[in-house]
Amino acid sequence: MGRGSGSGIARWLQVLSPFLLLLFCGALPDQIRYSIPEELAKNSVVGNLAKDLGLGVQGLPTRKLRVSAEKDYFAVNPESGDLLVTNRIDREQVCGKQPLCVLEFDIVAEKPLNIFHVAVILQDINDNAPQFKQSEVDLNIGESTRPGKAFPLDPALDSDAGSNSLQKYYLGDNEYFEVTEKESPDGRKYPELILKRFLDREEHNFHQLVLTAVDGGDPPQSGTARIRIQVTDVNDNPPVFSQDVYRVTLREDVPPGFSVLQVTATDQDEGVNAEITYAFHNVDEQVERLFNLDKQTGEITTKDNLDFETAKSYSLNVEAKDPGDLASHCSVQVEILDENDCAPEVIVTSVFTPLPEDSPLGTVVALIKTRDKDSGENGDVYCNVLGNAAFVLKSSSKNYYKLVTDRTLDREEIPEYNVTVVATDRGKPPLSSNVIITLHISDVNDNAPVFHQASYLVHVAENNPPGASIAQVSASDPDLGSNGQVSYSIIASDLEPRALLSFVSVNQDSGAVFAQRAFDHEQLRSFQLTLQARDQGSPALRANVSMCVLVSDRNDNAPRVLYPTLEPDGSALFDMVPRSAEPGYLVTKVVAVDADSGHNAWLSYHVLQASDPGLFSLGLRTGEVRTARALGDRDSARQRLLVAVRDGGQPPLSATATLHLIFADSLQEVLPDLSDDPLPSDPQSELQFYLVVALALISVLFLLAVILAVALRLRCSSSSAAWGCFQPGLSSNSATGVLPNYSQGTLPYSYNVCIASQSAKTEFNFLNVTPEVAPQDLLCDDTSWIPDTLGDTEVPFVSDSVPKVSFNLVRFSTYGSVFLNKSLSGLGWFC
Repeated sequence: MGRGSGSGIARWLQVLSPFLLLLFCGALPDQIRYSIPEELAKNSVVGNLAKDLGLGVQGLPTRKLRVSAEKDYFAVNPESGDLLVTNRIDREQVCGKQPLCVLEFDIVAEKPLNIFHVAVILQDINDNAPQFKQSEVDLNIGESTRPGKAFPLDPALDSDAGSNSLQKYYLGDNEYFEVTEKESPDGRKYPELILKRFLDREEHNFHQLVLTAVDGGDPPQSGTARIRIQVTDVNDNPPVFSQDVYRVTLREDVPPGFSVLQVTATDQDEGVNAEITYAFHNVDEQVERLFNLDKQTGEITTKDNLDFETAKSYSLNVEAKDPGDLASHCSVQVEILDENDCAPEVIVTSVFTPLPEDSPLGTVVALIKTRDKDSGENGDVYCNVLGNAAFVLKSSSKNYYKLVTDRTLDREEIPEYNVTVVATDRGKPPLSSNVIITLHISDVNDNAPVFHQASYLVHVAENNPPGASIAQVSASDPDLGSNGQVSYSIIASDLEPRALLSFVSVNQDSGAVFAQRAFDHEQLRSFQLTLQARDQGSPALRANVSMCVLVSDRNDNAPRVLYPTLEPDGSALFDMVPRSAEPGYLVTKVVAVDADSGHNAWLSYHVLQASDPGLFSLGLRTGEVRTARALGDRDSARQRLLVAVRDGGQPPLSATATLHLIFADSLQEVLPDLSDDPLPSDPQSELQFYLVVALALISVLFLLAVILAVALRLRCSSSSAAWGCFQPGLSSNSATGVLPNYSQGTLPYSYNVCIASQSAKTEFNFLNVTPEVAPQDLLCDDTSWIPDTLGDTEVPFVSDSVPKVSFNLVRFSTYGSVFLNKSLSGLGWFC
């Protein structure tokens, strides 16, 4: 291309830069593009991003615009939506010598979730002056060197790009040398010093020149270097390389010290002038850091690890020089092959946690971005979720994925998920990396309380103390907080609503069921309740359970005699028995009931007293009174049975009934006895009748005693023995027997019996009975007890608490019968 080739390429790039920018913008139709100069101050406004995205200022707080990028260069003002510069941006540091420098990043907006692509083009400013690597350059040129010989010089370096980069070299005025510009294969301009005329060592053996490099900025900046030329003696054959350009391909994973290639040069001179040394010429610092050149052999080896992601190729300029400073140059082009040495990166840009457990399928949980610095298949990345079927990944756009729910969530089953997202490239072998996203599941009220039992059966003994706890219900709710807080109530019952409040209540916090009153088995044997457990969620969930309360019986009711119908004193009127009744004849049946139940109502019948114990039998369980033998001539026609009815409780309760049985073949035989001793029809009238009879008897006996006492007093020959029953402390002719006291059972009595010593001379004997507890009224006017002749007759008296005793009775010849009656004052019995 000649000397003007370097400047022509620069001008060609300057002309094409706007077109390249237009082509780049057209290739990215979905991007929002901005163009800014480098080195802008912090918080400088790039553009109104909200307006360019079509977002209103009012909606910015909810959309939460933010930059999703790994480089912290830009930020979004949450109030105005402006895109701001957050840090100093040096174009040369970001893009190096690239003609077009673009920063690409993504903007994330929420509610709804959207991703916008933004590209910011960095425009270069002339902030770097050209600089030579060496401020002084020493050259040795032989005096025999022909005009037109070119001596390549190290170029000046300018970090700026485009028109601001290095544009031209100038050489100070002199008559021997001029400077031209050359361009290396990688596009860099370097100067060559051209000899215009022969040198004469004898005339000038040393020349000093000033080389100036100027960029194209406005205003332009420059840098200088001094060139010191020593004119030497003749060395007319420079070294010659075997190739002008060497090409080699290297894998980026070659180790340090790896041999790249060996360059060779030959010199036609002989001796010392043919000794060649090799050195790098016109290379940048990165080449010198990565490659090493053996000065003697020309072998190039690697000094450090290569990285395809940093640079895809390198241009190494090698100089071969003989001792006469004659040199030649060649270029070594090293191409780097990409290896899959970079694992993919997984960047979680947004995580929405905690996640409600009732989230529908397809709910976005997180936004994930991937990238791989490798190229080709080595940089092609795909993602998946490792071992968790609750979430899946869906591709959103290039290198973006949405983590969404794939099944119904249940916090009670799994309250927290650790989701592992794996990114894998398609290299051979593939590389992968992963990130763990922790998702907390928040609770919703989706579980109703559950009772620990399907139903409750409660046994409560009657007569329970009011206010006592009779049962405990319990329900659990796996939800959290108020959603799992359970309260209890009674919502239904087979009792009347008003009665329910007086029977039971439930503690709304603990579930304890309390009895509000004492239960009575005889009134209420069981009742049903429906209890409800309700949580405090919104809306509240509830569950019901049934409770059956059984009131168990206690022995708190005594038996009640239904048949025969009893008088207030507990005795029946009478039952008539044929005189010809055979043994086993059913005389009557005592029928009793007990309001209790079960064993407490199991009744048994017992004879407490009987006029003739051997005459009748009583069924233990049936209460049937049957004749045990036939009626004898000496048996009384009137019989009395005191029957006790006991239940099976502990302790047992009992009731008594007194049966009067009359042996007669017809009702006419019974009427005379009924006229002497009418069966009371009214308890009040019977009591009045007994009072009148008692007063009359007492009055008669009192008069008889007075008359007898007066008569005995008048008779001087009266014997002291006649008063033995009336005076204490008499002689031994009088005998007084006192029976022991008995206090067992329900009718305790003490008996004092006075027996006269001369019964032949005395008209009657006197029996005094003093009860400790008032007995029932008993009629004992059966004349069968009274003998026809005076004398002692033993009369049996049977009780469950009083043993069998004998009484001495004397018949009143004038009265004709014996009465057993109750005294009004002393409660004494007189017969």
